[in-house]
Amino acid sequence: MRNIFRTTWLSFLMVLLPASSVLAEGDWEVTPASERALQKGLAWLARNQGPEGNWNSNSLGLVGMGALAFLSAGYFPGRGRYGTTVQKALGYVTKNAKPSGLLNIAGAGQDMYNHGLAAFALGQAYGMTNNKELSRVLDKALKLISNTQAEDGGWDYRARRQGRGHDLSLVVMQAKALRGAMDSGLEVSPEVVGLAIQSVRRYYKTRSGKNGLSNPKAAMLEAGQFTYNGGGGTLAMAAAGVVCLQEFGQYGDWRIGKNLDVIQLAIGKEAVPGSRNGRLPGGDAYTLYYVGQALYQVGGKRWRESYPKLRDYLVASQMINAGEAAQNGLWRGGRVGGLPGDLYGTAVACFILAMPNRYLPILQEGKIDSIANKLKKK
Repeated sequence: MRNIFRTTWLSFLMVLLPASSVLAEGDWEVTPASERALQKGLAWLARNQGPEGNWNSNSLGLVGMGALAFLSAGYFPGRGRYGTTVQKALGYVTKNAKPSGLLNIAGAGQDMYNHGLAAFALGQAYGMTNNKELSRVLDKALKLISNTQAEDGGWDYRARRQGRGHDLSLVVMQAKALRGAMDSGLEVSPEVVGLAIQSVRRYYKTRSGKNGLSNPKAAMLEAGQFTYNGGGGTLAMAAAGVVCLQEFGQYGDWRIGKNLDVIQLAIGKEAVPGSRNGRLPGGDAYTLYYVGQALYQVGGKRWRESYPKLRDYLVASQMINAGEAAQNGLWRGGRVGGLPGDLYGTAVACFILAMPNRYLPILQEGKIDSIANKLKKK
């Protein structure tokens, strides 16, 4: 449940101290170096934003990610140092929303990917501002997510309802949008959430090929992790599966611990500054985005042990005074090229470095027990 008092206090606090780390648990979460890296990254994003607010990208998901970087650091649209930057980015997303509610103006093959990420960003912005225009666009976006859910609980890349969803990467995009809306006080159908949870669990696989649905006791005895579509597992999908289950209130699911073991092992071995040409395990911002959130959502010892490694890795891999001033402060995106790729890499890095501030509604304390309880009764 959302803590209204905490949210009200947070809103007041951010007006006074837009980039403070006052909510961090201690200097083990935020260091002077990580705060400097965050501010340099935000400065790069502001410096390189185009006049339309889109960083030379027609991907509403990426533009939403750009806005999310500033929101996560406590900058409101229309207020303070980066107020115009945030407002322009959010405005680009909302003005390009289609009458159906779809948040995608790129190719149809990117429909639900861009839609989920953009809807998540709008949900966080709405939770921080209660802006009526954001609410109007977000409401239609959430209805589209419900209406395009496949019969098995997943989603297709195109905004259409089918018998089967395509892969876990699409489920996690919609999961974040749905949970973000719930944290911002909006209603989400328990039936949609219940089907999505079933879909997520089908993507889990043990080393011997079990998914744990028919015989969970046997699957629990083996190592395993979440996969993209039932085949080989990746670090990104291990983290994405954890994010889904956490955001849908499945806090006691045994699959979470199995996948966190995979994540922590990878970070312990490879998240060393300078390793693999400045790349984290998995090699790109896409992996970082889910790994950071999976660790944060579980919290406790897992977060305390692994976040400092992730944070220091980001600080060390930021481009500083790299040949030309235009590149100073950015992180590369990995899978996306050009300015949009730099937008993605930098926005993700800033988002992770700003997590300890706990400004975003989805990062504030509270569990969705009401949804979980409704599902248990069915």
